[in-house]
Amino acid sequence: MPLKNTPYWRLSGFYFFYFASLGVLVPYWGLYLQWEGFSAREIGELTAILLATRIVAPNIWGWIADHRSQRMSIVRLASLAGAIAFSIILFNNSYIWIAAVMLVFSFFWNASLPQFETTTLQHLGEHSHHYSRIRLWGSVGFIVIVVGLGLLLEHYDASIVPYTMLLSLVAIWLVSLTVPESSSRHLSLNHQPILQILKRSEVLAFLAISFLVQMSHGPYYTFYTIYLEQHGYNRGLIGQLWALGVIAEIIIFLFMHHWLPRFGIRTVLLASLLLSTLRWLIIGFFPDSFALLLFAQLLHAASFGSIHAAAMAWVHHYFTGKNQGRGQALYSSLGFGAGGAIGSLFSGYFWLSPGPTATFSMAAVATLIAFFIGLRWLKDPHSN
Repeated sequence: MPLKNTPYWRLSGFYFFYFASLGVLVPYWGLYLQWEGFSAREIGELTAILLATRIVAPNIWGWIADHRSQRMSIVRLASLAGAIAFSIILFNNSYIWIAAVMLVFSFFWNASLPQFETTTLQHLGEHSHHYSRIRLWGSVGFIVIVVGLGLLLEHYDASIVPYTMLLSLVAIWLVSLTVPESSSRHLSLNHQPILQILKRSEVLAFLAISFLVQMSHGPYYTFYTIYLEQHGYNRGLIGQLWALGVIAEIIIFLFMHHWLPRFGIRTVLLASLLLSTLRWLIIGFFPDSFALLLFAQLLHAASFGSIHAAAMAWVHHYFTGKNQGRGQALYSSLGFGAGGAIGSLFSGYFWLSPGPTATFSMAAVATLIAFFIGLRWLKDPHSN
């Protein structure tokens, strides 16, 4: 059993609570901001702030971690500081105050996951394709929170959202205290200067794809809950739709350690990008068809699940040795950071005019461009 010498449950526990916190922010943060009286433009801007620090923070913390080799110490510090920073949001609800709190909070919160991902992959060593079997517990955490909070919001107003988030953040810090540092024996000695790696066309193509994929998620992460409410769906059902997407993601994670070696990273990514394009078109054009919305949520298995699992394997292959932390940071900052922030920002500007259908159509165009970039320049690591 490849995972028998891995601290499986402690690693999985961190993912559970980290993505539980994401299960508060992604579906319900926009709803909370709307409840506080903010406009679509302001919601887009505040969500973009949350993601924008991911451009800088992972690279700063990644550089520190690669030089000090104490990744879990950084994860623990960042988790505690993030929880303390977020708690300050309870004292004021003005735009400037929330913007400042999210800026400081997200600087620490966005620092921890890339370093934890590196720790997990180092614990797995040569069995890195089993990553998805640990990461799936993050999806379970997301489902538990998104369904539970959705049902609570049927009976309570959105003021409970920040309190739920704070509980998740404290749990992240507590679990991080139990996770051991990974062994340095898993680090490859084949170390290249990171600038030399970044000159390779397939690396630039991969980073461009990561940017476009996360940019395409901007309307979904920022406005999907609000969008469905406008079309008559209740919050409990909306929470269940979010959960359905993540259940599909879990199923993909269960099989990905078989599929990646069989089909290759490039094939998985290209197929997933086409399915992502289809998903955004369905959500944009057919919000009143419940059957099509169900199908679109199942496609979350492609637009996030298989793309992320393949991307993690790709980063682990190309960024070796002391570059592992910086490789994870680049993937996080350019994709989830820059891509996510720009996607959220522009979706806020376009949401009222030209409207949701056009906004989701732009998301579909982004993943289609990513497909053609991958088709032209992306190489499977095992073909090198």
